[in-house]
Amino acid sequence: MDAPSEQTPASPQPGPVPMSRLLALARPEIGILTFATAALLISSGMGLVFPLAVQWMVDAIGGAQTWISFDQAALALLGLFLVQSVFSMLRAWLFTVAGERVVARLRTDLYSAILHQDIAFFDKSRTGELTNRLASDTTVLQNTVTVNVSMGLRFAVGAIGSVAMLAWMSPELTGLAMAVVPVVAIGAALYGRWIRNLSTEVQDALAASTEIAEESISGLRTVRSFAQEEAEVTRYGQAVDRSYRLAARRALVMGAFNGTAGFAGYGAIALVVWYGGRMVATGDLSMGALTAFLLYTLTVAFSLGALSGLYGDFMRAIGASRRVFQLIDQQPELEGSAFTRLPKVDGHIELRHVTFAYPTRPDVDVLSDLDVTIEPGRVVALVGPSGSGKSTVAALLARFYDPQQGAIRLDGTPLTQLDPRWLRTQIGAVSQEPVLFATTIADNIRYGRPEATDEEVRAAARAANAEGFVDSFPEGFDTAVGERGVRLSGGQKQRIAIARALLKDPAVLVLDEATSALDTESEHLVQEALERLMVGRTTLVIAHRLSTVRDADEVVVLDGGRVAERGTHDALVASEGLYHRLVERQFPDAASA
Repeated sequence: MDAPSEQTPASPQPGPVPMSRLLALARPEIGILTFATAALLISSGMGLVFPLAVQWMVDAIGGAQTWISFDQAALALLGLFLVQSVFSMLRAWLFTVAGERVVARLRTDLYSAILHQDIAFFDKSRTGELTNRLASDTTVLQNTVTVNVSMGLRFAVGAIGSVAMLAWMSPELTGLAMAVVPVVAIGAALYGRWIRNLSTEVQDALAASTEIAEESISGLRTVRSFAQEEAEVTRYGQAVDRSYRLAARRALVMGAFNGTAGFAGYGAIALVVWYGGRMVATGDLSMGALTAFLLYTLTVAFSLGALSGLYGDFMRAIGASRRVFQLIDQQPELEGSAFTRLPKVDGHIELRHVTFAYPTRPDVDVLSDLDVTIEPGRVVALVGPSGSGKSTVAALLARFYDPQQGAIRLDGTPLTQLDPRWLRTQIGAVSQEPVLFATTIADNIRYGRPEATDEEVRAAARAANAEGFVDSFPEGFDTAVGERGVRLSGGQKQRIAIARALLKDPAVLVLDEATSALDTESEHLVQEALERLMVGRTTLVIAHRLSTVRDADEVVVLDGGRVAERGTHDALVASEGLYHRLVERQFPDAASA
């Protein structure tokens, strides 16, 4: 367990998704779909009777049959349409409801799969791409498993039933009408493969454009500061143009196939009219029968044309679903790797011979043979130049990653043997730029412990020096903080984050540059709140500022991913090593004192 293998996110190559998997999404809705299918069969059956009713009307006019009058046939046709309309409504409603339920469940499953991926996965994936999968790709699937399934079944039943009626009425004419079907079927197979690949490219291009938009909007202040609005518009426009060109090519392929299939279908109808007319002239077929035959032929042609269009939509869905199912199938390697929980956490932390490189840069060691020990209840400050590996140590403690070599232990147990979710409940973190959610102040504080009462939330805010400014707002703790806490100042956001950590009541505390971006007054208030937060907890302080580390029980100086020096602040300043130089750059008087 001391030397876990390198952890990288699994990335299976996306392959064709079988249609059966798309349709299997609807299995939980079998009850609704059973009633929907029954309604479909009834409405489609009524549609198959329609040409026969027309035959009766035409033959009644010509006197070819006398068992039903023209008026009776017309009334029967009206009743037929009424019954068909009722069941068509039921079919459309039930299939759509079932489809919406399927897609809602798919979106939830996809979102859950994304959130449970390892941190290394997010290092390699862009937010815009993932949100595009949730929005655009699932929308394509939504159309497929709702209206398109209903329409596909309706047209399939109509085509098969009409062919059966044609064969019963005139096998000779039926053979003539169906001569084009094999040609259309072969073309559909080739078309489907082409449109599926094009659809995958279109969805990937849309994802790329969404990534650019998300990146620019989230970093709008930077874009505005450098007056790069037009440059970002151009960059986004180029990505959109690429997706447009791919979509236009796909539209051309779809149009060409539909046009060809339509010509083949109507060409078959022309043959039926020509040959059927000759049969009427010789008395082998009545005018009403020819009329019914033409209506059945039109039904077959229309149904096949519609099915060819739906086939293209299904291929688009398969193309879009590749990445969706790849994300759902991708199993995180760290999140479900262990299930042990300690009955009590003292907070004794050991890093032994830890060597680590990020999965995105496996050839660059950020930490090399690192040894650090933190005794329970003590405060250890981790300092060093930028890039020395300080924040990486915090990420490893939360087990966002596993080291390639060495081991990290909590109270003597390797982190690789502990349940990762439980482990993170034992660690509280306050970072340089805390993330607040676009909800109320109370909800953001309660995020550390959702079941906390209003009084506990207020007590945590009071201890974090936040109660005063919160009460000054008209809506108090119900004040919305805006996206990422944009409506609060830096010091206010920090104090809300500290209140959140206080409410969580963790055994281990990690402070990552928690005061480096604050003014003097805000730093004083935040530092006072942090001192309350650190009482009785094992604390790792990562900072550049002298004021946040001088009172630590021990200072560990990192350089190049290794421990360069360790000791108290005064001892390290007196040794005139790396720490002395770091202090001297910030506070020359303190270093020479």
